[in-house]
Amino acid sequence: MTVRLREAMATLPGYVPGRTVAGAIKLASNETPLPPLPYVVERIAQAAQTANRYPDNWSTELVEALAARHGVEAERVVAGCGSVSLIHQLAAAVAQPADEVLYGWRSFETYPIVAAISGADPVAVPLRDHVHDLSAMAAHVSERTRLVFVCNPNNPTSTAVHRDELVRFLDAVPDDVVVVIDEAYHEFVTDARVPDALTLLDDHPNLIVLRTFSKAYGLAGLRIGYGVSGNPEVPGALRQVQSPFAVTTLAQQAALASLEPEAESQLMARVKDIVIERDRVRETLIAQGWTVPQSEANFVWLRLGEATMDFSAACDAAGVSVRPFAGDGARVSIGTPEENDAFLTVAAAYPTRT
Repeated sequence: MTVRLREAMATLPGYVPGRTVAGAIKLASNETPLPPLPYVVERIAQAAQTANRYPDNWSTELVEALAARHGVEAERVVAGCGSVSLIHQLAAAVAQPADEVLYGWRSFETYPIVAAISGADPVAVPLRDHVHDLSAMAAHVSERTRLVFVCNPNNPTSTAVHRDELVRFLDAVPDDVVVVIDEAYHEFVTDARVPDALTLLDDHPNLIVLRTFSKAYGLAGLRIGYGVSGNPEVPGALRQVQSPFAVTTLAQQAALASLEPEAESQLMARVKDIVIERDRVRETLIAQGWTVPQSEANFVWLRLGEATMDFSAACDAAGVSVRPFAGDGARVSIGTPEENDAFLTVAAAYPTRT
């Protein structure tokens, strides 16, 4: 017996997560290699005592803390079950059939998925030298464009656009088009030319900036992220399409604990260590003969083209799991120094450099 599904399901791209292989070093999912701080774990344990009750549907305490942190009204902030959930909510709230969803490519795999689910037409604009080509993206904005995604720093290429070019792009986009700056890796940025997109909100009311607690804060398994908008209209729409009780009490309390000064200070010290390791890994790869884009995230990108899957297999054979994108390249997360050294050993022995 065959059930009737939407026609779009026949061509809908599926999200491909980084593989977890028993016994292997996992450098495939951009996770932090360290567990949550003991203080945060304690708060999670306390929150678990109320697991028989539904969580606060609107994450009120967390939203207010984030609003105070970023100097905006609470109505301009929305929490979600990871920033990826907010991406799905954005497509549900903004895009519909005959509309267009615009994004650079290759970028975060979820963008074409949410475009297809909404019924809108995806418009993928090729990167230039592994970086978003914002001039080309601006040229593709049409009367049908309703939603634009800019992942900055970009996943999976690790590159970032600078403030001046991002401002020019935002100025070129009509005010009624929602622009999303996805800043999942913002905490790892060291280039002063890469903006904090939150500083652009007052001049661009159609802008929403997404952040997450999954990466720098080490809460990937709890699924907690948030968005800050230039006006309250978009967060209000996101709350309308949110699944009830999507953000658990454990996630809300873990995020609140992570924002407290002492905890955040320790977490940002971890981020600095990851950045040091990122730069070491990149410099070592370059010394080995690889071409590696400047990384502003917690991973590096190897442009491998047709050799991508072969390289991934070589890593698998050595007990190291990376994230291949067939025909394009491999994304390699930054782990502990020992884990990174295991990867660098594979890279040094691989016969093809790109």
